[in-house]
Amino acid sequence: MNNFWTVLFHTYLSKLTSKQFIISTIITLLIILGLTNMTKIINFFESKSDVEKIAVMDQTDVLFPELKEQVKIINPDIQLEKANSSENELKERVSNEEIKGYLVLSLNDNQLPKATYKANSLADTTIPGDLEAALQQINMMWTAKQLQLTEEALGKLNTPVAFEKEALNANAKTEEELNQARGLVYVLLFMIYFAVVMYANMIAMEVATEKSSRIMEILISSVPPVTQMFAKIFGIALLGLTQLALWLMIGYISIKQNLNEMEGGFFTFFGFENTSLSTIIYALIFFILGYLLYATMAALLGSLVSRIEDVQQMITPLMLLVVAGFMLAIFGLGNPEASYVTITSYIPLFTPMLMFLRVGMLDLPIWEPLVGIALLIATIILLAIFGARVYKGGVLMYGKANVWKNMKKALQLSNDQ
Repeated sequence: MNNFWTVLFHTYLSKLTSKQFIISTIITLLIILGLTNMTKIINFFESKSDVEKIAVMDQTDVLFPELKEQVKIINPDIQLEKANSSENELKERVSNEEIKGYLVLSLNDNQLPKATYKANSLADTTIPGDLEAALQQINMMWTAKQLQLTEEALGKLNTPVAFEKEALNANAKTEEELNQARGLVYVLLFMIYFAVVMYANMIAMEVATEKSSRIMEILISSVPPVTQMFAKIFGIALLGLTQLALWLMIGYISIKQNLNEMEGGFFTFFGFENTSLSTIIYALIFFILGYLLYATMAALLGSLVSRIEDVQQMITPLMLLVVAGFMLAIFGLGNPEASYVTITSYIPLFTPMLMFLRVGMLDLPIWEPLVGIALLIATIILLAIFGARVYKGGVLMYGKANVWKNMKKALQLSNDQ
């Protein structure tokens, strides 16, 4: 048992102090701080932004006042000025960056507003979009006058249809709750996905590195291979929990400091205002179980290669399974009650993401996630027993990477010991 803890803490501390771990942790923390301070960042840049000047050539002599009024309502940062100069002079002003662009107003055959916006570049779609929206309002008012519609009639014409959605199940979530849950589940799915990929790959690389440097031959003389395998898996698991705890702590502190400025927008969309404790608990459970499942597979695959260069080739099928589960979950966000989501949520390889999706989005009876968790735990135990046998023989093998041949040979070596 002492050997187990020695290998575990050696794995944990060596990865904890590695440059790769420190850099990835800091970068992720900066992203978290950026997201939780998004409102401040946006306000900072908005406060520094200059008013965009747009010159208007009004060939109708009547449209400019109405357009200026509408634009002021839609986007106050756009400043319209009536141009009395020629179009060539306006082009020169645009080239000299005196104005952002200019707008030519005229009337079409039906005596309704028509406009052409000209600028050096059309990459910025905000300004022409706002100008078009303002002209659309004027177009509607002019059309109403031509059709002799009263303001009351025009208001009725533009009144949106009354359409409500109501769930018959008393325990079903409301549309607002679903939208918030969808955003939160989306974020947590990304965390589970990237964590499983990153840490599983880390274990495979750890085993392959020791084999390629011949350290493994020294280790197996003092520490049984099976003990090594589980010590490495739990060592990396401890590393992952340390990193996750750090991210959550910094994120929580940052959110608390910016809580007053986080009402609505990004914060509300991703459901962080009403985060359910049960959702967080399920996220942690499926994160740990998902890690253990894929980490065990990664450890046995890593033991089948003797060169670091062969690791990616060997674990590619494993990564494809993770990607498949993630894509199924992303597509299932729009319809979590779909039959393919329900069925695949009970397949252990996909359970960590798809069952978590269903738990977060739907009001499931408690037995459904418990069955998924039980199947997942049973699969991890069976895979651990099989993986331990493969690992025991695999660490003694050196040669070309071939999954099935190497696995068969590893099992034979394990039985001979």
